[in-house]
Amino acid sequence: MFDFLDLDEYDLFGAFWMTVQLTVFSAIGSLIWGTILVAMRVSPVPVMRAFGTLYVNIFRNTPLTLIILACSQLLALTLGMTLWADVATDSANFRLAVLGFVVYTSTFVCEALRSGINTVPVGQAEAARALGLNFSQVLTQIVLPQAFRSVVGPLTNVLIALTKNTTIAAVIGVSEAALLMKEMIENEARPIEVASIFALGFLVLTLPTGLLLGWVAKRVAVKR
Repeated sequence: MFDFLDLDEYDLFGAFWMTVQLTVFSAIGSLIWGTILVAMRVSPVPVMRAFGTLYVNIFRNTPLTLIILACSQLLALTLGMTLWADVATDSANFRLAVLGFVVYTSTFVCEALRSGINTVPVGQAEAARALGLNFSQVLTQIVLPQAFRSVVGPLTNVLIALTKNTTIAAVIGVSEAALLMKEMIENEARPIEVASIFALGFLVLTLPTGLLLGWVAKRVAVKR
């Protein structure tokens, strides 16, 4: 089927490796920032609750392409913020893309965790406060550990969506799979065959992730 394509001319492995790196770094950043956001959203401090709610509602409903372009055009080209890299290099675009993915994906992580927090019985938090634990201790020691165990499945869906969303990094010139696919289609003029190769590549990335984390979700699920 692909005999007419000279794949040796293209760095398929390098393109998908860039996609993997985008996914991993963005997932780590989104998990950290999303956890901070959910702490704000359930905080007893009104200002923090307001900030968390406003942030989630704004960025969750903003197109990801617009956020990525804003990171490139506004931060890098207008304000000169290149995140400690030369603006002309691919590493600068990579870091800006990761920043954009974190800004966007963290909102979905936050909402997934908030739904997990709602599954934790209120009596557990009340009992912890009765023992003298403050809000931070109740959240980190009692509530969040159970919430994370409850939302492994939803977080898996967020991770898979993030993997597919990394193709948007091509709009600012990050050399990941979608950018190479565009180049191959232009050079080979065989869109169906080229698209099939990349569809298979993304299937290889996402299917094992879904199966593995689905198994983890069953293993760590909180028994009610």
